[in-house]
Amino acid sequence: MEKAWFVIHTYSGYENKVKANLEKRVESMNMGDKIFRVVVPMEDEIQVKDGKRKIVKRKIYPGYVLVEMILTDASWYVVRNTPGVTGFVGTGNKPIPLREEEAQQILQQMGVDEPRPRIDVAVGENVRVTSGPFENFIGSIEEIQPDKGKIKVLVSMFGRETPIELDINQIEKIV
Repeated sequence: MEKAWFVIHTYSGYENKVKANLEKRVESMNMGDKIFRVVVPMEDEIQVKDGKRKIVKRKIYPGYVLVEMILTDASWYVVRNTPGVTGFVGTGNKPIPLREEEAQQILQQMGVDEPRPRIDVAVGENVRVTSGPFENFIGSIEEIQPDKGKIKVLVSMFGRETPIELDINQIEKIV
């Protein structure tokens, strides 16, 4: 039997408590040779409030915790009976491990790449440009590139609609 990543379901909001409880149980029940890592999938997110950038941790999958372990009856029992755990993700009573690519993708999303800006605007919405040469221009969003943190806005210049590309933190939603 080899180690693999399993997903456990928890009560939403209790992910960190489950992680702490499970790590304590692994230690007290001498399961360190079967249960290796417990991870709450989080990513850094850039939020812009009142023109200030702030990096916050955001749960990627609320209500879920990843556990790297060798699945045996004993390790299953320790994880399953940890307070706050509602069960393993899988069919029936048999937990199904994540494929290696899936686990690597989640781990990579958690910290290897830089924080992503939170984009709470949609194509077609009106926004105001808050900085740069087009400051105070108002336009509508034509395109959003979340992976680059860029946004294309159509502004009216000299009586024509002109597309300009901006960073997500250079705009604010008009309410």
